[in-house]
Amino acid sequence: MIPHKPLQVPPMPADESTPPHAHWQQGADGATLELSGDWLQGGPEPEINGDAPASAATAYETSSLGRFDSTLPAFLLAQFRGIEMSDSPSLAGLPPNLAGLMELALAVPEESEASKKTSRPSDIKKLGKFSLRLWSSVESIAEFTGQSMLSLWRFSRGKAHFRSQDFWLILQDCGVKALPIVSLISFLIGLILAFVGNVQLASFGASLYIADLVGIAMVREMGVVMTAIIMSGRTGAAFAAQLGSMNANEEIDALRTFGFDPFDFLVLPRMLALILMMPLLTLYANLVGILGGMLVGAAVNIPPELYWNQTLEAVDLTNCFLGVFKSVFFGIIIAMAGCLQGMHAGNSSAAVGEATTRAVVASITGIIVLDSAFAAIFTVLDI
Repeated sequence: MIPHKPLQVPPMPADESTPPHAHWQQGADGATLELSGDWLQGGPEPEINGDAPASAATAYETSSLGRFDSTLPAFLLAQFRGIEMSDSPSLAGLPPNLAGLMELALAVPEESEASKKTSRPSDIKKLGKFSLRLWSSVESIAEFTGQSMLSLWRFSRGKAHFRSQDFWLILQDCGVKALPIVSLISFLIGLILAFVGNVQLASFGASLYIADLVGIAMVREMGVVMTAIIMSGRTGAAFAAQLGSMNANEEIDALRTFGFDPFDFLVLPRMLALILMMPLLTLYANLVGILGGMLVGAAVNIPPELYWNQTLEAVDLTNCFLGVFKSVFFGIIIAMAGCLQGMHAGNSSAAVGEATTRAVVASITGIIVLDSAFAAIFTVLDI
């Protein structure tokens, strides 16, 4: 049996098609829309003459209408959607197949979101939303700070309980495991300060004062600030990711169900670990930065013994104490920012990533703001 092949009619050449045309005519009985030409996709744009009325056409003239595809129903549907209709519009004069398509299209109600125009919010509305977000953030920070202080108070009275094994692991992660990156950054900061200082001091024949510049800058500002920034990106982000993952897995809710206080069990050991390790890391960073400056001093013919003695003369215990004093508060900020964002993270992996980012940004911003406040206070006190 020979299979039947459907008859394939070659399409009409593009030069033999008639451009689409729509003409509105006003009459005593209403508006008439005359349609002519070929309404095809990829063809020429339809030419529309006459003024479109405020209501739907009462009749259609299609004696000169040629071929059409979905372009013509879409054009007619756009005309209907653009006016308000109380009843079904008249489809008199349309070809039966086109009239059937229009009846099906008009039977489906228009989506409300499709016709909704996006309006630009006013400045007052933007200010209101920003104020609400700001107030919510301040309220959340205040509540978390209060609960953290209460947890520290309970710990001081021996009423806060957490696993000692978890505390030692966190302490190791905040201390020993952070030494390589702290060493590298502090050494490079000391090198940079010495190189920059030597460029200016060498022109006055005072290259020896590189030791003063590097020593004072490291122990007062650069050592503690760079260590705090490193710990923000390393440890603070880790805290946010750990607690955010626990929140997403509902482990924090499980702790509450079993009667454990999440602040005592999760936040307190992390805060204590950073409070203990930040001063030690700061002292270590100061020493490594001074050694980096000493290496540059040796390169410009300053003996290491002379460089070290000059550093001891320039740097006193007060300068060293200022950096260590600030490191305690920086550690509290890093721990609180990481734990706050982790505890308030959403229940998805994307929310955990966002919480980690917010923790790093919040901790670094808090460090810079607090360091500026300390600099102003120390200047006023002439320290």
